[in-house]
Amino acid sequence: MSPVQRLLLLLSICASTITLATLVHATDHIVGANRGWNPGINYTLWANNHTFYVGDLISFRYQKTQYNVFEVNRTGYDNCTTEGAVGNWSSGKDFIPLDKAKRYYFICGNGGCFSGMKVSVVVHELPSTPHAAAAAKPEEKSGAGSVVLAIPVVVVVVVATWIVPFFGYWV
Repeated sequence: MSPVQRLLLLLSICASTITLATLVHATDHIVGANRGWNPGINYTLWANNHTFYVGDLISFRYQKTQYNVFEVNRTGYDNCTTEGAVGNWSSGKDFIPLDKAKRYYFICGNGGCFSGMKVSVVVHELPSTPHAAAAAKPEEKSGAGSVVLAIPVVVVVVVATWIVPFFGYWV
């Protein structure tokens, strides 16, 4: 393998590692926490206690024979209607990617909306630096960020340890 090929291999491994670290850092926001997606819960209060970023997930847990989830527009949210819905889920364990910076509206489409089963969340662009992300998500400071940042370093060291003896020298 030529020195250029070795360099390209190392750069590919580093890029893959950075991508993996980004994916690991996404947050799964479970609607209603341990109470799930059920009538009589203040989901506005729940949403106001979370910060949502592009790449995060919002997940709904409920009895699939009783409830469902529809992504609707503002009118559908305000009036509890599914007309013009842009998505619907009914598995009982729905994981929905928040892939755009915008306001999302979710309702229960089989009547539960009228009993409070609706939630609206604002999704923000990712902060530009890791320090800004840590400051913006204070409710998630559990030390896990250090582990996520260590993953690329560990992978590069392990790969480098394997590559150097195998090829005999660096570029």
